[in-house]
Amino acid sequence: MAIVDLVMPKMGESIMEATILKWLKKPGDAIKMDETLLEIATDKVDSEVPSTSGGTLTETLFKENDVVPVGTVIARIDTGGGAPAAAPVAASAPAASPVQAPAAASPAPVANAAPVTTAAGSGSRFYSPLVLNIAAKEGIGMAELEALPGTGGEGRVTKKDILNYVANRTAPAQAQQIASPAPVTQTQAPAPAAPAQPAAASTAAPVTAPAISGNVEIMEMDRMRKLIADHMVRSVATSPHVTSFTECDVTNIVNWRNRHKSSFEKKYGEKITFTPIFIEAIVACIKRQPLINSSVDGDRIIIKKDINIGMATALPSGNLIVPVIKNSDTKNLLGLTKEVNALANAARNNKLKADDTQGGTFTMTNVGTFGSLMGTPIINQPQVAILAVGAIKKRPMVLETADGDVIAIRHMMYLSLSYDHRIIDGSLGASFLTAVANELEMFDVNRPL
Repeated sequence: MAIVDLVMPKMGESIMEATILKWLKKPGDAIKMDETLLEIATDKVDSEVPSTSGGTLTETLFKENDVVPVGTVIARIDTGGGAPAAAPVAASAPAASPVQAPAAASPAPVANAAPVTTAAGSGSRFYSPLVLNIAAKEGIGMAELEALPGTGGEGRVTKKDILNYVANRTAPAQAQQIASPAPVTQTQAPAPAAPAQPAAASTAAPVTAPAISGNVEIMEMDRMRKLIADHMVRSVATSPHVTSFTECDVTNIVNWRNRHKSSFEKKYGEKITFTPIFIEAIVACIKRQPLINSSVDGDRIIIKKDINIGMATALPSGNLIVPVIKNSDTKNLLGLTKEVNALANAARNNKLKADDTQGGTFTMTNVGTFGSLMGTPIINQPQVAILAVGAIKKRPMVLETADGDVIAIRHMMYLSLSYDHRIIDGSLGASFLTAVANELEMFDVNRPL
């Protein structure tokens, strides 16, 4: 027989591990090439993993809810061939050089995919965002983390390693015991050891959970809500947020859409919404002010040549996800409409692929969908800006005409732009936001389909 190894696929350049949600086949089941074998989840999206070969599933090496590094063998398939396959040495190793993933693709500097080097210069080791988040929450300093032995590929610390360490960690002095092979003669942590780990010492004190009383309901966060919470906290901790506001008159856009939405759908088979029109305006302004389409890597500013617009989309669970329209600057209004509709439908039906949420360079969120006039959105790291569009409302406005000022009923909308004040100053942030508003106000009401 010939045995083929199935490895955990790499779902994106910043994704280093995934959680097995459900095995759809069990050992002994016959499977076809490209047939879905299991469902997995990353901090970006849930996805299905197809079989790379046809045959019989002989073995599954991990259980549901296990967190598995990419590149690890997770199952074996008997293809029914003759000679056994060569020993899967390379297949069980982690994916090729994960430490080489560009730093700009990491969700935040704390989760940067660049190697972490110890102050003592003892070498470097990659830490996944999940491991770093757990370490931060538990008050584990970098020196303590470097001393922790890992069971992952090339000695990498896995989620299981750090959780086991946290469960057995009784005092900050334990970091010293791990780091030093010399026997410890004292049964209690000596006082002079405290300065060696100030971060751990300051957080190692037991935290008492607040008492819960009264008529309450306790609801556990689901997996995606926990990931969103971590992502939002990291973003605020990473970037000094500033938000600018403006309003714009979108009467021309509303009137054009109302006049053409039926004929547009009849001609192209797609429903025209406001989202692709907003994205078209954003792209035009990014071309004129490209610094808004960048990321920060230490002391370097990385200006992205590709314009990939993410659009925050609500899932059936109520959580939000950000699918990305790649190369938005190369698409006309019809192309943007097709992409927006396809990604929105995939999100609503839990059919998004991992690649659908990768590579965003700028994000737009429509808080008006939920009735909000305006919002102060949190930046989607590692991007440096996010634009929110509010609800469109009719309001009396003063208009300047050749015959003097008049009051007219107009369709008005607030825009808000949150930006990373490390590299985006108020002048650039405000001027970009104003440019988007002007672009929308100058929409040609006589524009042909």
